[in-house]
Amino acid sequence: MPVEITWWGHATCTVEDSNVRVLTDPLFARRLAHLRRRRGALPPPDAHHADVALVSHLHADHLHVPSLMRLAPGTRLLVPRGARRAVPALRRLTHLRVSEVAPGDETPVGDIVVRAVSARHDGRRLPLGPHRSPALGYVIAGEARTYFAGDTGLFESMAEEVGPVEVALLPVGGWGPYLGEGHLDAGRAAEALARLAPYSAVPVHYGTYWPIGMDAVRPHEFHAPGDEFVRFAARRAPGVTVHRLGHGESVRLESAR
Repeated sequence: MPVEITWWGHATCTVEDSNVRVLTDPLFARRLAHLRRRRGALPPPDAHHADVALVSHLHADHLHVPSLMRLAPGTRLLVPRGARRAVPALRRLTHLRVSEVAPGDETPVGDIVVRAVSARHDGRRLPLGPHRSPALGYVIAGEARTYFAGDTGLFESMAEEVGPVEVALLPVGGWGPYLGEGHLDAGRAAEALARLAPYSAVPVHYGTYWPIGMDAVRPHEFHAPGDEFVRFAARRAPGVTVHRLGHGESVRLESAR
């Protein structure tokens, strides 16, 4: 059975595996604070449907409560441990089955198992949230093992903690002209790819949102990361097939397990 990946923009993807729909970091907004969606149509209503939604960390472009409100009643939602204390608005999501998870926790959903793994990223609810939750990635294990990195920097134990995977969804950029600590740019994402050694990769977290009024400030950081990742990956991880998707595009991958 093939695994299908659809990229809706930013870090929002649908992973369909073993007849289970997994939605990552749902963000369905045209505008978020000072950010505006500059490329790609908003995800259609069908994108709101999932068996389980994964939230990697507490930043508002990854944990977006108005987007989570659009999920169908009964949808499972996995969030980092401590998220409900740090983001009280999560308590309004009474129509969802919310579970807090930490690295190493495994959650069965239908015929797949979702395992939370470590990430290296600021776990606060910004700008000045007093509470921290661990930033997470997730490994979705079904017909294939798919790693959704969330937002992370490189770290020494990444390959060991993630384990063998066939597909990697890796952030390669951001939403502003400069990437701070705890992020992957195209080059570092290619290095992560070389360490993880999956069969296939999809670049995400770039080319969607940009600060209002800053269109002319380092615009290559908005437009270039996807193509740069393809080039860097060809040199550093030549055995990995990279699928550079447009917004709303999908790729079907045959299981290599």
